Parts: sequence; C-alpha cells; structure tokens
Amino acid sequence: MADRARERFTRVFADHHRAVLGYLLRRADEHDAQDALSETFLVVWRRLDAVPADDPLPWLIGVARNVLNNQRRSAVRREALRERVMAHAVPAHHDPAPAPDGAVISALRLLGERDREVLMLHAWEDLSAAQIAQVIGGTAAGARLRLHRARRRLVQALEEVTR
Repeated sequence: MADRARERFTRVFADHHRAVLGYLLRRADEHDAQDALSETFLVVWRRLDAVPADDPLPWLIGVARNVLNNQRRSAVRREALRERVMAHAVPAHHDPAPAPDGAVISALRLLGERDREVLMLHAWEDLSAAQIAQVIGGTAAGARLRLHRARRRLVQALEEVTR
C-alpha cells in the first residue's frame, strides 16, 4: 500500500509541479513560491486520498492558493509583532561595546570556538557568568571557569599578535 501511495504521489508531482510552481511564481517572489510549492506538496502527501484522481490540478492550485494566503498572513503577523516589540523595547542602559581593534580580532581568531563564544557572550552581549551558563548549558561556576581560561588564552593570543 505504501508503494502505491508513493507511486501516486510521484506521478501527481511529476505531472503537475511545474504548473503549480508557475501559478505561485505569478503571485509571489521565487523564494516564497518555492516555499509554497514545498508546503503544497507536503499537503498532497498528507492528504493523498483527497487528491482527485481524474483532474488534480484545480485541487492542487487551491491548496497552493491557501498556502500562499497563510504565508502572507504569517508575514503580516510577524511584522506586527516586530513593531509591537520595537515599540516597547527599552534602550540599553549603556552604549554598546566599542568595536574591537584589529589586534583583538586577530587574537580572537587564534582562539578556539568555545573560547570565542564565552568571551563574546560576556564582552559583547554583556552577560554574567550565570547568564552564560544558561546560554551554553551548565553551571555558573563552570561558565566562570571557562571565561577565566578563555581570558588567559586571549591575553596570550594578544601577546602573540602584538609582537
């Protein structure tokens, strides 16, 4: 039975994906159209028994239309949420950290990913050791230890870079 369903889905996709994509491209940009095409055929797979056997294209276009409408509603909701969040955002109590100079960037590149991560979380994101522990998973003591070791390695790397 699963083989028959797979064969039917493959046939429906092969016969109609270009027509559905054309419909979508006439109504959305390429990225959104490709996303909608994928979502449309996901619906087809999930509801294969509902796809008309004799002429599936109108049904497929109806699904694609609904998918596009859902994408657009989601985009409107995301934008409205972003605007609400921005309206209530509290400005930082201090200016962001100044951009590091070339030596610091070069020294950071010499460090391992784990050291860079903990240093940037502390210095650039202004997180405490307890907050860093929440981000990376672990204890505050472990984060303090990682931060301490990363600072030592950064100092060594800075000495190498500035020689």
